[in-house]
Amino acid sequence: MNTQTVAILASLMAAACSSDERARVPSSTSSESASEQATNEGEAPPLEERFADARRALVDHLRGQGIQDERVLNAIAAVLTPRTQELVRVRRIDADRVERETLGRVQFVPLVGAEGWTDEGAVATPPRERAPLREDAPDAGALGRLIAERAERVEDIERVDLGPLLERIGDAKVVLIGEASHGTSEFYRMRARITRALIQQKGFTVVGIEGDWPDVSVLDRRVRGRDPIELREGAFTRFPTWMWRNRETLRFLQWLAAENEGRDENARVSLHGLDVYGLHNAIGLVLDYLEEQDPDAARAARTRYGCFSPWETDPAVYGRIAMRSEAHRCEDAAVAQLRDLVERRVEGMVGDGDSYMDAERAATVVKNAERYYRVMYYGGSESWNLRDRHMEETLEAVRAHRGPDARAVVWAHNSHIGNAAATEMGVRGEINIGQLARERHGRGAYLIGFGTHRGTVAAASGWDAPMQRMTVDEINTGEDGRYRRHRVLTR
Repeated sequence: MNTQTVAILASLMAAACSSDERARVPSSTSSESASEQATNEGEAPPLEERFADARRALVDHLRGQGIQDERVLNAIAAVLTPRTQELVRVRRIDADRVERETLGRVQFVPLVGAEGWTDEGAVATPPRERAPLREDAPDAGALGRLIAERAERVEDIERVDLGPLLERIGDAKVVLIGEASHGTSEFYRMRARITRALIQQKGFTVVGIEGDWPDVSVLDRRVRGRDPIELREGAFTRFPTWMWRNRETLRFLQWLAAENEGRDENARVSLHGLDVYGLHNAIGLVLDYLEEQDPDAARAARTRYGCFSPWETDPAVYGRIAMRSEAHRCEDAAVAQLRDLVERRVEGMVGDGDSYMDAERAATVVKNAERYYRVMYYGGSESWNLRDRHMEETLEAVRAHRGPDARAVVWAHNSHIGNAAATEMGVRGEINIGQLARERHGRGAYLIGFGTHRGTVAAASGWDAPMQRMTVDEINTGEDGRYRRHRVLTR
């Protein structure tokens, strides 16, 4: 890093966190609403926003100096990340369930001295050894041996006996199947094999995937023989495109369409996107539905959604602008449109039930995506938690739509389908679909994870970068049984 860059970094840090700003931090905590109130009263923007501005300016400068490695840029930008935490209220509902409520981000005054930070902001003492998640938690070596003992090795995907697995699944209402990467053929093929068995032998009628609702609706209509629809943007064109545009997914869709041909219409297996992305196409789904049902309502919706027009195809820009100015927020418009759609259902003005479901869930995507793109700039767990809550709520909405006894399979990354409460994610205040499903269904939610420690993977070196075939170094264990971090090598 040259001296000019160092000087700019120092000046940005000084501008972002001046001594005057530190003096204004309350002695206990400052909530998000208090920061917004201070901003509205004409004071300086919250410290968090000033850090965000400084980070963006620094990264832009470094790119102008020819530094393009995203890992380097992210590491440098981390220097300008304020020490914020999230305040969470946890209430026990009964002996087996708890309810978590996020109260917002807070900023605590640091201690100075042996147990806190130095005047310069560095940690005065080495960090303590991380405590186990539970008092009875095994050490890392024991945990690795436990996984090795319990994991089931699959040598031949098409010939492996699924009988014992199906027996363990039993009468589970939801089966969540994960993957250690979004670019491993074997994971997709094994997941499809298990799903076919669940459909044919266990009566599952819903498949929910980590994909956008509008895009997956195109596929659902094809596999169930429904009328096709056109999207504003092509389906599955958002990065990473190979996540669902691959041969393994195509083969499963072909099988599912053939399977559905022999079923009554109400017994056909449906396919749904659970994710919160796809704002532009979601708006299109709502408008197209209303255009057929009620042109006057469509005109009103078009006016409301006009708030998004400048940023529909790049909602991340909307989030950055809305974070700075209340005047540019589209929250009220998105909420009002969803409320109108729900009122249509109450009044019986929905027409075709499946088409209404498409429109209602698309309107929910718009509402939740609006908030998601606003909070993602603050960092922390709020955007992650909003996304996974949306996915789990979408799953349950689909199950309710298909009938009270509908059973569902979920395809998503391991980080979404494992129980976050049992991992470091829970320590960081993050939740996921797996945890929410366990809290809702108990043992009626069955979680399956896929992993490997060698081979190749389809991946990219950065966001929006082209797909590459990468080789994963084998993971080795030391004498203490701890797994060593592996590297991914471009080939």
